[in-house]
Amino acid sequence: MDLIGAAGLRACVITLGAAVQSLAAPDREGRLADVVLGFPTLDGYLASAAYMGVTVGRVANRIAGGRVELEGREHRIPLNDGAHALHGGQHGLDRRVWEIIELRDGAAPGVTLRCVSSDGDQGLPGELTMVAHFDLTADGELALEYEATTDRPTPVNLTSHVYWNLAGEGSSAGAMDHLLMLSAEEFLPTDAAAIPTGEFRPVNGTPFDFRRPTPIGLGVRDASEEQIVFGRGYDHNWVVSREPSSEPRLVAVLEDPLSGRVMELSTDQPGLQMYSGNFLDATTAGKSGRLYRQGDAVVLEPQMFPDAPNQPSFGSIRLEPGQVYRNRIRFRFFTR
Repeated sequence: MDLIGAAGLRACVITLGAAVQSLAAPDREGRLADVVLGFPTLDGYLASAAYMGVTVGRVANRIAGGRVELEGREHRIPLNDGAHALHGGQHGLDRRVWEIIELRDGAAPGVTLRCVSSDGDQGLPGELTMVAHFDLTADGELALEYEATTDRPTPVNLTSHVYWNLAGEGSSAGAMDHLLMLSAEEFLPTDAAAIPTGEFRPVNGTPFDFRRPTPIGLGVRDASEEQIVFGRGYDHNWVVSREPSSEPRLVAVLEDPLSGRVMELSTDQPGLQMYSGNFLDATTAGKSGRLYRQGDAVVLEPQMFPDAPNQPSFGSIRLEPGQVYRNRIRFRFFTR
């Protein structure tokens, strides 16, 4: 579905994986460029394991051993990341064709998609009904909101996995020269398999300190930092707060000095996973015909903390019947 907004934004959302396939935004001279990595055909998305632009879940990020315990019973998500489960297992939401239930036009065009995950799907209990709302607002935002309901207690942690390069998807410039600000005093260190240790570690004095605008590439190859070595770059969760907020608030600002494009990210989630495209290995060509390489983009994923079912201090991602899960994300674009 092509969405054309009043503030110069143009977006395409596809039903496979409820994915953002493209988003065109103007630079400081008013020239449009697609700032989202992706593929020109459906075959590219089916062949890729990079979660390019998709919605991930039922449980985003990693679950140690694929193990979730609910009411004294152990449930196992199929392992697809070594000895662990990643982004919902072998057949997560990124592999599902979502149903279009509403198209909206006018000053704020949008689309709403729905996906129903059956009881026992990928080892998890409960029939989970999810909707994803995508809207281009008059304020220059891509507004994305996830909602979910269940008929049995089940864990839920949905997010969007868009790869951003504000210089343009077809640009020879990657995203490591982008300036990033993250409103986070702490991050979650991991073990060598990218599973959080349970520690909340201060960012002060580490390559994880983005409290002021900092080039992403400044610390992305710092071999003196064990956490960078473990992740082959950044693939960690920053702690914005210890629990969700009542309304989305500004948590990150991404800026490309070359084009002047700026993206502000607001969310109501307590965690923000930042992934610096460490496993893009120049084996896959994107929409522009260029091979995607390490560092060509950055992914910013608002979510609850990873491996929460096995980390008591991380808070609960359990959804009960009668409750509504929500994750509200705002990507606002402008130039300077």
